[in-house]
Amino acid sequence: MKLYQNEISSATSRVRIALALKGLTAEALPVTILGENSESRQAGYRSINPQGLVPALLTDSGVLITQSLAIVEYLDEIKPEPPLLPDTAEDRAQARSIALAIAAEIHALLPPRIGLHLGKVFQADADAITAWNRHWVGEGMAAVETMIGGRRQGAFAVADQPGIAEIFLFPQAISARRLGFDLARWPNIAEIVARLEAIPAFRENAPTPRR
Repeated sequence: MKLYQNEISSATSRVRIALALKGLTAEALPVTILGENSESRQAGYRSINPQGLVPALLTDSGVLITQSLAIVEYLDEIKPEPPLLPDTAEDRAQARSIALAIAAEIHALLPPRIGLHLGKVFQADADAITAWNRHWVGEGMAAVETMIGGRRQGAFAVADQPGIAEIFLFPQAISARRLGFDLARWPNIAEIVARLEAIPAFRENAPTPRR
């Protein structure tokens, strides 16, 4: 397998964590994602992934899978152990709800292309873009905290083992911390992240800071 990736990307981080938890490997193919001239915005990469986003996984059979949730669930299907989804239908739905709240409602508003558009169309400077990011991260993570707290019974967000919910929560929480948020404002998230930081698959595959 080959993984088109960028190490500052929290979406890439999700897939890297899933690969590590499964004991799978994929050849890393770096794709730059910052700036107007990034590789992700060029025709060469768009011919691979028309969205121009990372991650994208090329399977051993030559099929390209895009979108981190689809990739993570694919990895769970090709190697069922350890499972990344809980045992019951309700818990599986809860885990996916948390993952989608992060991927579709928080992270979707934060990628570099959003900042570029805000600057180009609305003349937003770096401070304004940071304020934009902090607003959506703060609002979104508060909602995720409530979602977790309403049903949490185990050591992690949904169960006693980390899975899809944590794979999506961890990189977003690390990014929130780098934006200046104290995770203690979200007690469930803070406790879960502290547990996850002790697990090499998570700790070693966190998104790296932007330079």
